[in-house]
Amino acid sequence: MGVDLPSTPIFMTLDSLNQLLLSLGCKPQHCASFYRALFGVVPWPKADDPKFPSAFRKALPEIEDKLQSVLTLIHSLKGEERDSAKFLYRLSDGHTIESVLLPREGVCVSSQVGCAVGCVFCMTGQAGLIRQLTDMEIVAQVIRAKRLQPALRKVVFMGMGEPSHNLKNVMSAIEFLGRYSQIPHKNLVLSTVGDQRVFEAINASSVKPALAISLHSTIEEKRRKLLPKAGKISVVSLIEQAERYARMTGYPIQYQWTLMAGINDEDEELANIEKLLHGKYAMMNFIPVNSVENRPFVRPSLERCQAMAKRLKDAYIVAKFRNSAAQDVEGGCGQLRSRYLTKAEQNDELS
Repeated sequence: MGVDLPSTPIFMTLDSLNQLLLSLGCKPQHCASFYRALFGVVPWPKADDPKFPSAFRKALPEIEDKLQSVLTLIHSLKGEERDSAKFLYRLSDGHTIESVLLPREGVCVSSQVGCAVGCVFCMTGQAGLIRQLTDMEIVAQVIRAKRLQPALRKVVFMGMGEPSHNLKNVMSAIEFLGRYSQIPHKNLVLSTVGDQRVFEAINASSVKPALAISLHSTIEEKRRKLLPKAGKISVVSLIEQAERYARMTGYPIQYQWTLMAGINDEDEELANIEKLLHGKYAMMNFIPVNSVENRPFVRPSLERCQAMAKRLKDAYIVAKFRNSAAQDVEGGCGQLRSRYLTKAEQNDELS
C-alpha cells in the first residue's frame, strides 16, 4: 500500500528530493546510497531491505514515479553510429529539451530551454531563452542515459543552453554527478562561450570538471557578431584563465570551433590560433557547421578542413577535425526540437 508523500514543487530540484528523503526518515548515509542507486552504482533499494527506513521503503514506488515524471520521452531517434541516439523530452511544464547519447559511452545534456547567447549558426539560439533547467532536470538526463548505457563514462554540457547563464544549477548538477555517479571528474565537461563567473565557480567547486570553450573566432569584433550575447571577457583573457585552470587540474582545455566557409576558415584566424595556443595545454576541435534553416552558413570543403587541422598540428598544437557526434540522429543542438515544434504548430493550424 502506498503512502502520501509530502508535496514537492512541480519543478523538482536535488534539494527538494533530499528534503523528501529526510522527511521519510532517511539519514545522510541512506540518501547517499539512494543517489548512487540512481546511477546503478549500487543496487536499487528493495522493499524489504531493513537498512532503509520503513517509510522510505513504502514510498519507493511513488518516489520513482516522481523522478520519472521529471522527463517524459516524447520522441527518439536511434543512430547508425554505435550507441548513438537522440531524445526529445517533455518537462513538467510542457517545454521540451534534447539530450544525445553519444558513441563511446557519452551523453550530451541540456542546461536550458532555449539559449540567450544567440549564436547565429545555432538552431537553439534562434528561439532565445525560455527558462532555466533545474539541477534535477539536468541530472535526470544523465540518469536516463545511464539506464540505457550502463557503461556511461562521460557527460558533456554541450546541449541546449549556455551553462554559464544557469551556473548555480549546472554546478549543483556537476557536484552531484561527481559525488555519486562514479563518472570521473575529468569526464564531466562544462562547455561555455566564456564568462568570468564560470572561472570563479569551477575554481571554488570541490568537483573540478573539464572545460570546453566555444571560441569560433579569435577576432573580437567578428566573435561578437557570431556570438552576440557571449560574456564580455576578451579572447586573450579567456585563454589565459583557461590555461591556468588546465595547469591546475591537469585537464587540457577543449576549444570548439564551428567551421563556416568564408567566415572563420581564413589563414588570418589560423595564424591567430597559432599565437594564442602555442605552448598551451589545449586542443582545438574543428567542427563543420550544421545546416540551419534560413541561415547562409555552409561547410568548408573537406580538404580545407583537413588542411586547417594539419597546419595547427605542424605548429605543435593538438588539433582535430571531426563531424559533430551523432549527426545521423540530428545531433546538432535544437534540430529535433525545432522539427517537433514546427510539426506541432502545423497540426494546430490544421485542427
